[in-house]
Amino acid sequence: MSKPPRFDLLLVLLFTVIALASNGVTVATPITQQFKEAPQFYNSPDCAVLVDEDESDGEASILCSGQAVHVAMTLDTAYIRGSMAAILSVLQHSSCPQNIAFHFVASATANASFLRATISSSFPYLNFRVYPFDDSSVSRLISTSIRSALDCPLNYARSYLANLFPPCVRRVVYLDSDLVLVDDIAKLAATPLGDDSVLAAPEHCNANFTTYFTPTFWSNPSLSLTFSNRKPCYFNTGVMVIDLDRWREGDYTTKIEEWMELQKRIRIYELGSLPPFLLVFAGNIVPVDHRWNQHGLGGDNFRGLCRDLHPGPVSLLHWSGKGKPWVRLDANRPCPLDALWAPYDLLQTPFALDS
Repeated sequence: MSKPPRFDLLLVLLFTVIALASNGVTVATPITQQFKEAPQFYNSPDCAVLVDEDESDGEASILCSGQAVHVAMTLDTAYIRGSMAAILSVLQHSSCPQNIAFHFVASATANASFLRATISSSFPYLNFRVYPFDDSSVSRLISTSIRSALDCPLNYARSYLANLFPPCVRRVVYLDSDLVLVDDIAKLAATPLGDDSVLAAPEHCNANFTTYFTPTFWSNPSLSLTFSNRKPCYFNTGVMVIDLDRWREGDYTTKIEEWMELQKRIRIYELGSLPPFLLVFAGNIVPVDHRWNQHGLGGDNFRGLCRDLHPGPVSLLHWSGKGKPWVRLDANRPCPLDALWAPYDLLQTPFALDS
């Protein structure tokens, strides 16, 4: 099938929320972003044929295929530029890009038609669906954390994937929007989960696990015993392989919500959506090679300073932390490693925010 002529579509992001620190007021300021159409990527000859060419709804078939690689991401206007780069990186390094199904979760109050058009304009051949996420379902459970961006309800959508996606989606690779892959995602998706594990992720057992919870948590015997029969290690929830069948069977969304409800009564952690995942899963996940989440490239949650890569090979670069590569590049204050993100940036022209 021949590819239609390349085109650039001017996309107007209706609202970007700018926080005015001086008086605590937020205002909506329209901005304009022009994204390029990405190249089309084709399967290698040895890829499985998931859709018959005569099938009328091939996209729907792939979105429910047990042989497809299913990728889950959140989608919003604030991080759309990062999302576009992440999608491009996944496709570019995949041996079977046409066999990847993207499942995007967007706030139910967002303009879903606009988000779909944004993705389709740069990726006309992408197999994807946008699922609405009811912010109110989790807003009542969110406690203030150390960084306001972590308090966004959509940041908690990763806990609800099993409820949002149809039962035919049985396993997903969850990815944050501030990362790029430089390896075939099929390798990560094929991570064996054993007989009963629900998720897999790179573990960091050298991290000081106690710092992820407050002294109130550790001084309470009934709470600190949560990890008594485990060897818990920190893991970053921005890159996970999740068995949604097992998640549904174990009702893990409810387990996470129970810890969030306790947090509303007793402050047992400070860091957004991560601690509930640690409380439920730490010590019980399948460890993945660290190459699949070279995280922390955005610095810490306060200053976002430049950081170096961790020792070892790299399959995925993750700008977790306060500093995002597109923001630093626009400000002409990039960190050295931001140059590794730039080739995946589909933004057509620089733009500025009017404050």
